[in-house]
Amino acid sequence: MFLYDHDAIEAINSNFISIGSFEIKKYAICIMVGALLAFIFGLKWAKRIGIKEDVIYTGFAWGLIVGVLGARTFYCIFDDFNKVLTKPWTIITEFRNGGLAISGAIISVAIYAVIYCRIVKIHPLYIGELVAPGFLIGQICGRWGNFFNQEAHGGLVPGDTLDAQREWLWFLPKFIKDNMYINNISSAAPVVGYYQPTFLYESVLNLIGLALILALRKWWKKYRLGDALFIYLMWYGCVRFNIEIMRTDAQTIGNSSIKVVQVLCIFAFLIGLVLFILRHKFHWLDQPWNGVDPEKVNNSFGKVNKASIVSEAGIVSEANVANVDNVSNKVIADNVDNASKDANGSSEPGKE
Repeated sequence: MFLYDHDAIEAINSNFISIGSFEIKKYAICIMVGALLAFIFGLKWAKRIGIKEDVIYTGFAWGLIVGVLGARTFYCIFDDFNKVLTKPWTIITEFRNGGLAISGAIISVAIYAVIYCRIVKIHPLYIGELVAPGFLIGQICGRWGNFFNQEAHGGLVPGDTLDAQREWLWFLPKFIKDNMYINNISSAAPVVGYYQPTFLYESVLNLIGLALILALRKWWKKYRLGDALFIYLMWYGCVRFNIEIMRTDAQTIGNSSIKVVQVLCIFAFLIGLVLFILRHKFHWLDQPWNGVDPEKVNNSFGKVNKASIVSEAGIVSEANVANVDNVSNKVIADNVDNASKDANGSSEPGKE
């Protein structure tokens, strides 16, 4: 006998729209909402530090495509590497079957960002100041897509009975508790019961990480443009490493028990920590968030076309000389005109 009617629980429909064979998943909506919010805030932050809007529009459009393809490719490689080698087109053709890895998105966007920064001549650290919080926003929203799909969860919560398990989740709203009850047996959920809502843990922790970056921007006087990138690597590396301990569907390296994402998290944390320390020790690109100089942000990466600058300077100089000549000629003409009037006795009597 159970105190709660667990059999009456129905999983939340994962479809947002379903017309015949056409479906749009709530997972996709969560991803797009996260991307849209990241874009909106990115535009706001870019304006503050002097980066033009068209740089953000173009960078975001291509970055979104690269990120999704990277996430999909990374997942497929570690899910079925032989299939990727023999049928690489399935990465795209079987896209609707699911499977995205945020680690792949981070790696692919990082490579793309360096190339794009070279084109627009803005240092990757400055772009990273916009992209890193954007990733956190995307992950905060995206994890709710995993919730609707009943995936990316942890193991069974403590409790000898279903009632005890549900009671263990007392701190959650009813709709979350209901959807964490999984009765579809699979390799990730081999037993009917209530599972750890790791999607929620990660989403909340990422929200805290985002709040931390925004707080440091506002109140820490030593905060510099680009610090968000290093803080993101450290924060997310630590968060995701611990979340992976609980997850039951984590991808591993070959047949080993070593989890792919945990290895990447270790590298991400160490890289973020070391670069953060070195950056502040040697004052690399020492641009403060409060009081940033937009002129030092633009043309901060790659070779600047000096010939173009010299040419533009020459044009300005010629314009200035022309203006000076025009003013001088006008002054001379006015003096001659006044002298003529005096000679003709046009001045008013009694005035010198």
